[in-house]
Amino acid sequence: MDMLRGEQIAEAALTDWRKLAQGLHARYLVPDFAAAARLVTTIAKAGDAAGHHPRVRIGDGHVDLELVTTDAVYRDEDDGSELVVEWVTQQDVDLARVIERLAAEQGLRADPAAVSEVELGLDVVASGAVAPVWAALLTGDPGAQGRGTPGDEIRDATVRVPNLWFGDLDEGGTPAQRVHVEVYVAPEALQARVDAAVAAGGTVVDDSQSPGLTVVADQEGNRGVVLADTSAAAQE
Repeated sequence: MDMLRGEQIAEAALTDWRKLAQGLHARYLVPDFAAAARLVTTIAKAGDAAGHHPRVRIGDGHVDLELVTTDAVYRDEDDGSELVVEWVTQQDVDLARVIERLAAEQGLRADPAAVSEVELGLDVVASGAVAPVWAALLTGDPGAQGRGTPGDEIRDATVRVPNLWFGDLDEGGTPAQRVHVEVYVAPEALQARVDAAVAAGGTVVDDSQSPGLTVVADQEGNRGVVLADTSAAAQE
């Protein structure tokens, strides 16, 4: 199934879901664990019918969901070549709509601004050489290297650890910081997240790609990146 690009996701006009990194994310607020279990049970039946299921995490007062297709097809618009990637497809959008309806029927409210996802980045000279080490260290699974991505990115199939991507570093180069933290948030939450970091003592060091990407540094110069996929955001 073909992956959907940002504008296609935006056209779906989902109300409860936000595109973060590779997938669609939603958080539903629940009064107790029993309500969380009822929602998940209902979603499971819908997923069985669709042949597709979300990733689910139940927390104190909420249920977090992620919809992503692990074998989406990326088709190059120039040469027509195809790659299998982990990304949002039509089946994710369709199931997201169903889940929105099921949650509403149970009287549950979504909190789309609360969704977030963290990824790690490492600047290296040769990702192919170092990726096996990181696959073993982070997941214990050699197959985590390049899973769902055309590069050497490390992705744990069980989603126990954040994804690790590799940035290019010129041989002999001296980067200011080789390890990066990337925090994906909903578009409407990005500025508040940046403002909170600044209020805590951080500094905005690069907002040239705002509102989609803002780089914040702590008092010792360590940098983190706050990102929002504005291309997939429903237009007002």
